[in-house]
Amino acid sequence: MSEPSAEVDSKDTREVIMEATFRALSKHGYKDLRVRDIGEEMEMSRQVIHYHFDGKYDLLSSFLEYIIEQYEGSVEVEEEADPRSELDARIDQCLFGPEFDEFTHWDRMRVYHELYAYAQNDDRHRELFNSHYERIRGSIVDVIEDGIEDGVFREVDAERMGQLITDVIHASRERRISLGHEDAPEEARQAIDQFILDSLELSQHD
Repeated sequence: MSEPSAEVDSKDTREVIMEATFRALSKHGYKDLRVRDIGEEMEMSRQVIHYHFDGKYDLLSSFLEYIIEQYEGSVEVEEEADPRSELDARIDQCLFGPEFDEFTHWDRMRVYHELYAYAQNDDRHRELFNSHYERIRGSIVDVIEDGIEDGVFREVDAERMGQLITDVIHASRERRISLGHEDAPEEARQAIDQFILDSLELSQHD
């Protein structure tokens, strides 16, 4: 009977540490972050961090996985959704949501992109970001291929189309976070609709 309870406690502790890491990163940034700073954001003893993680780097790698899991696990698409509706839902998720109880989508994206900026010098983190990118791109490609097969979308190179949409999403998020262009995500959404999705639908060419 004690093992399931211990597993739940471990999961709860991990989430507490992950959320404390987010708050500490938001305040101190990646470069200046110390394990002590994370400990100060928790009601638990800082020793809990050392028990679960082998130092700052191991903790931040787990934190990156945690952020990615949050976003990948929160895409909600109705089972009977048509390909266009599913594409809309996935694109909106990447650009505008989800929202959380504490801090906004963009608060979390700011931390995500700060870690992203350092990934060029970090093989492990670069691999995590690459895998995340490929899953996002792959999910979009799959929907485009389904739409082509269903006769909803015109024949296109689904791989290239999926990559284009994914890259527009990433570029607009970076514009908002790094350059302060608040309207960048909405502008990107409108451009994706006008120049990509509308032209993709066969009904637009009848």
